[in-house]
Amino acid sequence: MEINYSMKYKNTEKMKHIKKSTLLLILCLITGLSFGQSNPKHLRLFIIGNSFSQNASAYLPNFTNEKGTELTVGRAELGGHSLEQHWGYVEAAEANPEDPKGKPYKGKSLRMLLSAGTWDVVTLQQASYFSADQQSYNPYAQKLYDFIKKIQPNARIIIHQTWAYRSDALKFGRVAPEQLAKDQTEMWKKSRAAYHALAKQLNAKIMPVGDAFYEVASDKVFGFKKDTAFDYANPVYPNLPNQVNSLNMGYYWKDNKMVFDPNHANEAGRYLGSLIWYATLFNESPLKIEYVPNKVPADFAAYLKTVAEKVIKNLKTNK
Repeated sequence: MEINYSMKYKNTEKMKHIKKSTLLLILCLITGLSFGQSNPKHLRLFIIGNSFSQNASAYLPNFTNEKGTELTVGRAELGGHSLEQHWGYVEAAEANPEDPKGKPYKGKSLRMLLSAGTWDVVTLQQASYFSADQQSYNPYAQKLYDFIKKIQPNARIIIHQTWAYRSDALKFGRVAPEQLAKDQTEMWKKSRAAYHALAKQLNAKIMPVGDAFYEVASDKVFGFKKDTAFDYANPVYPNLPNQVNSLNMGYYWKDNKMVFDPNHANEAGRYLGSLIWYATLFNESPLKIEYVPNKVPADFAAYLKTVAEKVIKNLKTNK
């Protein structure tokens, strides 16, 4: 599946934004913006999540390869899974280590995976659908945190802030039982508040991927805008609506049917998410990353790097 990212900047406003982003990139590189100490030679990262954590960490190996850093990644990721579900598997395994219900991670329990060596960082996240409902996080997040610390007492726990669905989604995440967010903005605001409350509760660092997605989505020039000229009711293969600047999968054709996924990240969204993960994990500016995926135009990638830079700096400033 491919989405057309072709960007033909013909108007003056877009040219101004491109020049501004380019100048910021050059300035930061020249001044040697410091995010902290240099990269460790080897990072052991364990991820507890679902497809959103897979999306957001997709290009992390490309970045670490570029920097000559060894990266080992352990995963306890199951599609659509929430903190409550992950904790439920822990309870099953702790009650009976032989219970297959407690071994959903390719036949292994979370204890087995976490006990495989020493992990430097362990990440946690809520399922996107529940991310804007703060009540859904606990007691499961705290229980998972305590469980991780018993097995890996020296590991840093980092919270992955997931993103709100694309603005043209048919429905958005839950903000309370029996109540959904009315739009992308509300889902972002309430999920952001919930993630930051969790990070404060656990005294954990946060990876602001959701903020980065919304920064792009709300940009007057670069933000995605629904193609109102497309006939969604009667699509004709292989035509697709204009989805320039989308960070989400959106519309694509599969088995002669036009499919819509406004939730998961596409290549540009995965790139932006990975930039945030890299900057957070290695305390280094995303502007220093040279790698760009083939399906992400160079000019858009340059803009995304400035967004990642801005969001990371804002998070540090507003602590």
